[in-house]
Amino acid sequence: MPLDGSSNPEAEFKALGDNLKRVSDETKRFAEQAATEIKNFGALSAETKARSDEALTKLGETNARLAEIEQKLARRGGNGGAEPVEVKSLGAWVVEDERMKALTSGNRGSASVRVEFKNITSASSTMGATASVSTSLVPADRRALLALPQRRMVVRDLIAPGETTSGAIEYAKEAVFTNNAAPVAEGATKPKSDITFDLASAPVRTIAHTMKASRQALDDAPQLRSIIDNRLRYGLEFAEEAQLLSGSGSGANILGLIPQATAFAAPITVSGATFIDNLRLAVLQAALADLPADGLVMHPADWARVELAKDSNGNYLFGGPQQGTAARLWGLPVVATQAISVDKALVGAFRTAAQLFDRMAVEVLVSSENSDDFERNLVTIRAEERLALAVYRPAAFIYADLGFVT
Repeated sequence: MPLDGSSNPEAEFKALGDNLKRVSDETKRFAEQAATEIKNFGALSAETKARSDEALTKLGETNARLAEIEQKLARRGGNGGAEPVEVKSLGAWVVEDERMKALTSGNRGSASVRVEFKNITSASSTMGATASVSTSLVPADRRALLALPQRRMVVRDLIAPGETTSGAIEYAKEAVFTNNAAPVAEGATKPKSDITFDLASAPVRTIAHTMKASRQALDDAPQLRSIIDNRLRYGLEFAEEAQLLSGSGSGANILGLIPQATAFAAPITVSGATFIDNLRLAVLQAALADLPADGLVMHPADWARVELAKDSNGNYLFGGPQQGTAARLWGLPVVATQAISVDKALVGAFRTAAQLFDRMAVEVLVSSENSDDFERNLVTIRAEERLALAVYRPAAFIYADLGFVT
């Protein structure tokens, strides 16, 4: 409608305001319907898209016409003495609507809808007929979060399991056995043998770490919480495996198997012995300690040396590459782990000469009790476990140098 002398711009302004409210309500209704279809079906129906585009076009045209009249009225010095007419932009109409407030204050399930509605309603009065619901409501094709690779933990499975409710494991360890058993004549005095014990103690140790995370990140990406949880657990397992093998026992460290093991010393002499022969001699050394070995731990690189060993004719000693040789050597299962140094091997009676006691299984807790966390909307995630390692017979573990590294 042209603004000439015969026109009534104030009436047109009011009529356009009423029309803008009606069109904006219709636009929000289609937007809600579009959000529901995306949530339920992952895409918009053709009918919903077409009707949404049509509503947005009408909304843009009405809003532009309303702004034009407002400017001309302002140049004329008001609205003819009538009460001021409140002019709301497209954004004001939609954002202040109660249904929109309910949508934008929703829980995590509507987080993506909140972002997409903001894209639609943030346009100014210059929003034109080219706007499209399909470009603002269709979410990005986001794929699953990818975590870093993890090392497989194996040492715990070798050791006999146990549980405790105490802060330390105490056990009597045989120190000296004097055996005087002998044939005895009738009526003669029987010989007396003797045995002494030492009291040993394995304190329960704590392995723990924490991580900070944004509360919003955890709320908006549930999979992120799962990855953090698994990564923290993995961190404990990683530290645990190193402690079980090589813990020094000082301070808060576990006293591991290797520091308590007996150094390899060949019980017999074998001419031209190879590193594979030395591993067999280490098995013999454990057997002579009266606790036959039930496992062998070495670095993956050293196990590869075993698998690649050839005879003088170039034939593989442990089967060809296509045969998938089981990880066994001299009748014992071989555990390959990077937790042990290259060029080293641990042979022992893991199930009978040592035991692992869990005081508290792995626990992952989330807290915002720290005042700094509360103020910054952060959470602290803590992973923790408590355990003790008792080595009943240190002589049953043989720590060997394979001779590859000088």
